[in-house]
Amino acid sequence: MSILQLLLVGGGLMTLMVVGYTVMSGPSAAKESQRRLQAVRFRHSQSTDTKVESQLKKAIASRKPKRHAVAGSSSRSEALAMRLDRTGKDWSLTQYMYASLGLALAIALVIYLRSGALLLSMGIGLVIGGGLPHMVVNYFIKKRTANFNAKFPDAIELLVRGLRSGLPVTETLAVVAQEVPGPVGIEFKGIVERIKIGKTMEESLQETADRLGIPEFNFFCITLAIQRETGGNLAETLSNLAEVLRKRSQMKLKIRAMSSESKASAYIVGALPFIVFGMIWWINPGYIGGFFEDDRLIVAGMGGMVWMSIGAFIMAKMVSFEI
Repeated sequence: MSILQLLLVGGGLMTLMVVGYTVMSGPSAAKESQRRLQAVRFRHSQSTDTKVESQLKKAIASRKPKRHAVAGSSSRSEALAMRLDRTGKDWSLTQYMYASLGLALAIALVIYLRSGALLLSMGIGLVIGGGLPHMVVNYFIKKRTANFNAKFPDAIELLVRGLRSGLPVTETLAVVAQEVPGPVGIEFKGIVERIKIGKTMEESLQETADRLGIPEFNFFCITLAIQRETGGNLAETLSNLAEVLRKRSQMKLKIRAMSSESKASAYIVGALPFIVFGMIWWINPGYIGGFFEDDRLIVAGMGGMVWMSIGAFIMAKMVSFEI
């Protein structure tokens, strides 16, 4: 048995061990006990805060994005179409597939002409062809989400001013669609158009929340749902929500500033070996060509990539914070 075969067998055994541990471990006993205690407290407590918290959890549970669950499990094409729609670009599934396939073929051809290794060229081409378009889509989704979150508190405050002046909620939504630029105006315009064709406001908001997948907009939808169930001053509630969203945005900026140095170090440490390897291979292919021919060097290179990936993953988790 060759070294590559042993490596494949070892990787398969490790994968089976990880899958078996995940299946056999089951849910955490501590989390299950905490969940039961909370359920009992929500059921029997007479506190107003507890009742409001219970209604909030029920609203969140009832407003989970069902379309995303279906798209993520039984229809990969629908999930990809939703991701492309979140970018705000007029990209179709066909264009995405053709771009990925063309990029994979181009990268594989260039590497094959330089190295002569067919399997390696196909593997690298498939990885880059499948990964790079995915990263580009992620970049545009994050950019549009950031633009949405930057203008969303202003839109909520505009809603508050409209409600305090005596306008109904649907008309204030139309005002936001006209006055606020960027993704916020586009999404609120879609909500108003769906209301005009006969859908309820809650259905229109939920459809937009499922498409966007933005926590801040989910907070807005849940706030409106709770206000409809419990009553109260909607303008005051939305004003408090706008203040919370602004503080949340400020906290994100502080965390980004504090972790920027660690992220820059991780990017440099992770990218430098690949940059040096590519430069040496391009200048003098014979000096480093053994990594494409010798089994021992191939195994050493794959091992180095695995350990570097583990280190990059650990550093990414260390500087990643959820708010």
